[in-house]
Amino acid sequence: MKGRYNAFTSFFVSERSKVYYHASGVLKSVKEGEPRDAWYFRVRSMEKPYEINVDPDLANRDVLTIFINYQVHDYDGRFIGATGVGLTVDAVRKLVNEYQQRYGRTIYFVDTKGNIILYANKSNDAGKNIRITPGLSSVADAILKTQSGSFQYKRDGREHLLNVRLIPELNWYIFVEKEEDEALFAIRKALFINLGICLLITCVVLFITNFTINRYQRRLEAMATSDKLTGLANRQAFDLMAEHALKAANRSGEALSAMLVDIDLFKNINDSHGHLFGDSIIQGVARVAKDSLRDSDILCRWGGEEYLVLLKGCDAANAQALGEKFRLAVKEADFRHGDIAIHVTVSLGIAQHRVGESVDELLHRADTALYAAKEGGRDRICQA
Repeated sequence: MKGRYNAFTSFFVSERSKVYYHASGVLKSVKEGEPRDAWYFRVRSMEKPYEINVDPDLANRDVLTIFINYQVHDYDGRFIGATGVGLTVDAVRKLVNEYQQRYGRTIYFVDTKGNIILYANKSNDAGKNIRITPGLSSVADAILKTQSGSFQYKRDGREHLLNVRLIPELNWYIFVEKEEDEALFAIRKALFINLGICLLITCVVLFITNFTINRYQRRLEAMATSDKLTGLANRQAFDLMAEHALKAANRSGEALSAMLVDIDLFKNINDSHGHLFGDSIIQGVARVAKDSLRDSDILCRWGGEEYLVLLKGCDAANAQALGEKFRLAVKEADFRHGDIAIHVTVSLGIAQHRVGESVDELLHRADTALYAAKEGGRDRICQA
């Protein structure tokens, strides 16, 4: 994840073991009462699934980092840990420095307690509090009581124009200021430009964080519902789709059939040619299945060399015809791995859904039919 999304850091903390896994290995164990671990126990109890916060990164010499912490739940909704990525504030600093040079403004970030967190050039008053900063101290309390606004203060005999906006996702204020004597000729225009810069930088930061969260979430969802070897749906995904298909069939009265498929003598293939060749056979049969079946059919890898297909709007006779088409396509296919090429066959078991029958009962009958096909000599279809 760290490499794919160009993140500064990435991690996962297990709820069961409290182990903190980092991109470079096991970092530590989190403990309640430890100030540095407070973020984990906060994330665990949140109502929303994620948070964005800024903390020093223990794994990277306490570099100030924007963390996106995300709750992880199992399929029963139980909390099993927290994962996330960190984006170094240097990327934000570089972006701010570009705008600062382009528009001739001074831009910096302040937390809700008034501490100056970040300057574009890493120096200036970073680390100080605006309540004790000359000039700013006169408007500090008014700034910290609002979420946005325009202010004016005097420092070193010069008037300064200041625009402030709160970034709620980071709980930081962004300060954009300019000396008044440079802006008198177009003060109104300057104020609008300052507001625009505040809005633009806020949008950029929000876009980066939202983009990262969305891509990260889609990746996690794909990993949780897809079989890594074939790209087909896995058993967890099938359970969800099967229940939906069964309810739809009960409402509409349409036929629904299940088809279990098993590659014949697959152990002999592994023993003769090795597991890598066996994996290529599993992938090849999956490709033939996609080409032979309909787009509406639910196809998943059931485990090992077995596949499961749920055929919507399909009675036993039509399921038999589709199964025969698939069986012949596999039998005629040329499966290659390197310089080796072989032919394989499959056995199929088909069962049509009966009124009041559960998904498990339907699959049990399909499995019984598959067993009969294997016992009957393989390379054939049986119905239950």
